Amino acid sequence: MNLAVIGSGGREHAICYKLKQSSKIKKLICIPGNAGTRNIAHNIDLDISNFNNLYKIIKKNNIDLVIVGPEQPLVEGLVDYLKEKKIIVFGPDKYASQLEGSKAFMKKLCKINNIPTAKFKVFKKFKDASKFIKKNGVPIVVKADGLAAGKGVTVCTSIGEALTNTKEILDGKFKSSSKVILEEFLEGEELSYFAIVDKKSYKFFGTAHDHKRVGEKDTGPNTGGMGAYSPSTLLTKELEEKIKKKIIDPTLRAMKKAGHPYQGFLYVGLMIKKGDPYLIEYNIRLGDPECQVLMMRLETDLLEIIDNAVNNKLNNLNIKWSKKNSITIVICAKGYPYKYIKNSEIKNLSNILLNRDNQIFHAGTYEKNNKIYSNGGRVLNIVSVSDKLSEARKVSLANIKRINWSDGFFRKDIGWKAIDNKKS
Repeated sequence: MNLAVIGSGGREHAICYKLKQSSKIKKLICIPGNAGTRNIAHNIDLDISNFNNLYKIIKKNNIDLVIVGPEQPLVEGLVDYLKEKKIIVFGPDKYASQLEGSKAFMKKLCKINNIPTAKFKVFKKFKDASKFIKKNGVPIVVKADGLAAGKGVTVCTSIGEALTNTKEILDGKFKSSSKVILEEFLEGEELSYFAIVDKKSYKFFGTAHDHKRVGEKDTGPNTGGMGAYSPSTLLTKELEEKIKKKIIDPTLRAMKKAGHPYQGFLYVGLMIKKGDPYLIEYNIRLGDPECQVLMMRLETDLLEIIDNAVNNKLNNLNIKWSKKNSITIVICAKGYPYKYIKNSEIKNLSNILLNRDNQIFHAGTYEKNNKIYSNGGRVLNIVSVSDKLSEARKVSLANIKRINWSDGFFRKDIGWKAIDNKKS
């Protein structure tokens, strides 16, 4: 088969890495890709928001299957566009993509279908939102309605902070958001639960724990993700049954009832409180950096899994996972998540021995004159697998020391709660 992966981040590099292991692949292209994907796929530098040009490249390369990595083209309707052109594509349609594309849509779906989630209210006017904040007090969670690259959610611990964040969103901080969601703060432990979904059924696709905050011990502003580990230490059989029955099943039924059955990866962001799951958010694709740790633990051929999903035959498949622990530490450009350094050379990446237990997944990088340069906020994912999570982290940190890049920074404590609690 000839495959095209859409995207340029660490998630897409990890997907290409796993796909490349399949004996069924003849050609693999990545649009636009990065300095890492160029070693395992043919990069084609193209603006992925230009659907017409994308279609021309897909036809020119005789692509049999398109896999959409990031959320933006899904929310903009790339799946609908390609299906109209008779291209086989894996991912949810534009309507179903509102599960991530609009937090107001997701929260209303929860309310209608009795899906457990934090209490909330949606506002368009600052005056109304301000009254609500002052009446309800803090802590309170302020969320932008639309896509915000992982930076649209703030847990506010003062009235002033909540008012400032709300005003910024309503004043147009994020182009995607004309509304703000104010939500009760839930205390508990976070869990990322993944599923792969076809029009008839779905399968478990791993668990992970993401670290959104920029600083050690989960402090500072939110980012797109500073690191992750898999599997989560929280999941039990009893909890999983609750997640399926109370959250995933009613969501997928609602999508079918609306005439838009979900098809694709589904990321279920949860807060676990006293043994019960509450839905924080849905993502309509694999998480980044969670995908990176999942791909290192996946033992079943990824192409076979996705091929079954697009043909609505997931029921026939048994997906196998390694019992080992996987961790990724994200190296970011200094200044991230605000204004960061770009076009800085990264040296000595070849000092890291890459194998089934150790990988570098590129995110914001490009290659020029056989040299690697940074081009983004989150630049590299240093991934390791081991029997123990603490050992995997130790190896990842040792690998980072082998890299020469003075303009980067990273968190040394990814997995700290699980490791400190000696759960792993």
